[in-house]
Amino acid sequence: MTDQGKLPSRPQDDGQDSGRERVSRAAYELFSREGVRAVGVDAVIARAGAAKMTLYRNFPSKDDLIIEFLRRREQLWTRDWLEAETTRCGSTPRERLLAIFDVFSEWFGRPDFEGCSFLTTMIEINDREHPVHQAAVGHLANIRGYIGKLAAESGIDDVDSFARQWHILMKGAIMAAHEGDASAAARARELGELLLKEHGCLSASVRAAAACGRGRPGLALRAPLPPYRISRRRASRRLASSPRRGW
Repeated sequence: MTDQGKLPSRPQDDGQDSGRERVSRAAYELFSREGVRAVGVDAVIARAGAAKMTLYRNFPSKDDLIIEFLRRREQLWTRDWLEAETTRCGSTPRERLLAIFDVFSEWFGRPDFEGCSFLTTMIEINDREHPVHQAAVGHLANIRGYIGKLAAESGIDDVDSFARQWHILMKGAIMAAHEGDASAAARARELGELLLKEHGCLSASVRAAAACGRGRPGLALRAPLPPYRISRRRASRRLASSPRRGW
């Protein structure tokens, strides 16, 4: 992970790590870039510069290594980057929700943009009963937990429904960026504004304008205008002068 304020980066080895840490770092480097299916344990061992016994002593199976990768990804990507950056960029919960797409925009523009490891792992290991699949689903749920926290702090009533809708915007933006849409984050942010409005979560400026309108003397209490009455003679003249059908 890079310094605070930067985008997520693959961890750097300072040469002082234990064998377990070297293996974990190597797995993170390879799995996040190439996926968990395509990378074998031999490639991880070679990348880590460790003995095979070191890997199996700490991770009895490849599944255990993948689960460790996902745990590390949550710490580095979800906690240390996404949550930290949105907290830094937004002064209110509403602003932090929208800031997700601002930090996504910068992330999508990186040449080493690798996408969501939780999504790709869940798709690669598509057996819903598999421990790796369940772990990926759990980490995705933790992201929704953060969204739900911001939603509750914003005064949104149906927190679970909102969090799922917002997460769909996030996941959709990531997949669109994979497809090559350079404006995926901006488009998702626009939809996010609409979703916040739908849930009654307005920006401070909009709330202030609405309050100002309600407070203007006579604006809300102005009597309705009387209905406009048209005499039969005037109505017949108007109808006679109207364009005829088919003109």
